[in-house]
Amino acid sequence: MNDVRLNSILDNDFYKITMQNAVVKLFPGSIVKYEFINRGKHHFPEGFDVALKEAVNKMAELKLTKDEKKFMARTCPYIDLPYLDFLEGYHYDPSEVKIIQEGGDLSVTVEGLWYRTILWEVPLLALISELHYEMNHMERDSNDVVMSKTIEKADSLAKLGVTFAEFGTRRRHSYKVQNLVMEALTQKKESTFIGSSNVHFAMKYGVKPIGTHAHEWFMFHAAEYGFKMANELALEHWVDVYRGDLGVALSDTYTTDVFFQQFDKKFAKLFDGVRHDSGDALEFADKTIAHYQNNGINPMFKYIIFSDALNLEKVEEITNYCRGKIGISFGIGTNLTNDVGLKPMNIVMKLIGVQAPNKEWIPTVKLSDEHGKYTGDPKMIELAKEFLRIKE
Repeated sequence: MNDVRLNSILDNDFYKITMQNAVVKLFPGSIVKYEFINRGKHHFPEGFDVALKEAVNKMAELKLTKDEKKFMARTCPYIDLPYLDFLEGYHYDPSEVKIIQEGGDLSVTVEGLWYRTILWEVPLLALISELHYEMNHMERDSNDVVMSKTIEKADSLAKLGVTFAEFGTRRRHSYKVQNLVMEALTQKKESTFIGSSNVHFAMKYGVKPIGTHAHEWFMFHAAEYGFKMANELALEHWVDVYRGDLGVALSDTYTTDVFFQQFDKKFAKLFDGVRHDSGDALEFADKTIAHYQNNGINPMFKYIIFSDALNLEKVEEITNYCRGKIGISFGIGTNLTNDVGLKPMNIVMKLIGVQAPNKEWIPTVKLSDEHGKYTGDPKMIELAKEFLRIKE
C-alpha cells in the first residue's frame, strides 16, 4: 500500500490561507462547489480512487501545531489572532470530497461551506500528481540531479538579477521533490530567491510565504454580484480585510482589458502591483505600464509578478523587455517542482458553482487572456463575454 500523504495543514498555497481569512470574515454562509479538470487527459490506473480516498481520509488528522501558529503570527502580522485561533481548531472534513473512478477517468468534486472547502484544491492536486507517478511506477531523476538542476536555475536567475519565488505545490512531482528544491534554493546566500507559496516549506526553510488571492476570489464575486461588478468588488473587499497589505492584484479572471477598466487610480495607487497569469507576457507588460502612466503613476514604483508556465528562457525574455520600465518578480511553479525527467501533469481544480439563497447553483466561469484557459459553463461564458463586451 502506498504512503502518499500530507504531513502538515500548512502544506498548501499561501493564497488559500489569505482567502480563507477573508471568506471567514465576509462570506461565512456561502456554499460552493469545486471540480477537478484533467486538462492533460491523463489515464489513471486501477485503484487510483481508493489510494486517493485513503490519502484524503488521513488529512482529517491534520491540525495546526503551536509552532505553526507562532510562525504565522510572527510572519503574517496582517492576519489577525481570531483567524489563527479558527485555523487552530479547523480540520479537513473528507465528507466534503467526492471521488469516483470509471476506467481510467477520475472525477473529484468538493462541495460545502466556502470557508471550509477553500483549502482542499491545492493539496488534492498535489496528492493526485504524486499518486500518478507512484502508481504508474514512473522513475524520476535522482535526488542529486534534482538538486543540481535547481541550483543551476537559481544561479541563472541570480545572474539575471531578478527575484523569484517557488510556486510549485499544486503540480509538484512529490513532497520529497519539492523539499529537495527548497533545500537547494536556500543553500546559497547570494541567491535572488525570496520565498515560497507553500506555507509549510516557507516555515521549514525560514523564508517568506508569498501569495494574495486566486481566480476563485473574482469568480465568486461574479456569481454573487454580477460580471460587471466582479473585479471592483473583489478588490474593494480585499482592501477592506487587508488595509493595503497583500497588495498584488490578479488581473486576468475576466481578461486584462476588462480588469484595467476597473483598476482605477485608487486601486492602482493602493495595490503594489499586478500578477500576470495568462496571455502574452510582453503585451501584458505594455498594457500595465501604459495603465500606470495614464493614471500619473511612475511604473518603476510598481511591479508585475509573472507566474504563467515560466522557464528560464521566458524569464530572460521578460526581464530584458521590462528592465528599466517597471518592477518585476517571478513565481516559478512546475519548472521547479516537477522538472525530474518525466512529463508534468496538466491538471487543475476550479470553483464551478456558488449556491444562491434559493438553493439554486449559479455557475462560475473564468475567461483569462487565453481562450484555451477558459473554464466553466459554456452558456455562462457567452453571457460573461456579452455583458463585458469581450470580442474574440
